[in-house]
Amino acid sequence: MGESRALVLFSGGQDSTTALAWALDRFDAVETIGFDYGQRHRVEMECRQAIRAKLPALAATYAERLGPDHVVDLAALGAISETALTRETEIVFAETGLPTTFVPGRNLIFLTFAAALAYRRNLRHIVLGVCETDYSGYPDCRDDTIKAMQVALGLGLDRRLVLHTPLMWRDKAQTFALAREIGGQALLDLVLEETHSCYLGDRATRHGWGYGCGHCPACDLRAKGFAAYLAAPGNSGPSYDT
Repeated sequence: MGESRALVLFSGGQDSTTALAWALDRFDAVETIGFDYGQRHRVEMECRQAIRAKLPALAATYAERLGPDHVVDLAALGAISETALTRETEIVFAETGLPTTFVPGRNLIFLTFAAALAYRRNLRHIVLGVCETDYSGYPDCRDDTIKAMQVALGLGLDRRLVLHTPLMWRDKAQTFALAREIGGQALLDLVLEETHSCYLGDRATRHGWGYGCGHCPACDLRAKGFAAYLAAPGNSGPSYDT
């Protein structure tokens, strides 16, 4: 009853795709949830569907375990967020020290909706690809925040939920390596070709590490992470020409 079933917060990015594969490797049934909040890089919503369509072909267990997808309309979050992710404004670091792409409360809201869905679907495990090791400093990605949310959600729902963060202490290079460890070269190729990280939503420019503008903070992290991954002994790039 829910003990081996999970819900994955799935945006269509490198991290959430790797977290989804991690969950498919461990749970008998896995559902996904995505959020449409008027994000500037809304192309990630299309990438989600392409990734879900191609994952089952990578492993028989993926085909057996991947369950329904749920999309939640959170337009209200975009409406109240004056950020570079929800407005056509410059991506810079604010006086707070955080980049202007920080959407206050985003992951807290995402987790609350995910927990409500998990409660209805009788899913005891929630998996998300947040990371404190190699990120832009977002406070709602920190380990302490996620642990506090697990306690709050468990109390508020009067049901024990387990929040899993398999990437919390991995940098981007290690996340690329984890994808290959879980699903081999095929999963790494899928991450490189189909996932989206670029804050500007650029799917026209192809780099060795994937699509993106090449200069926003998300692209910078991904490019440096892939370079570090390739530099490590035994690692290789995509199995196709770039």
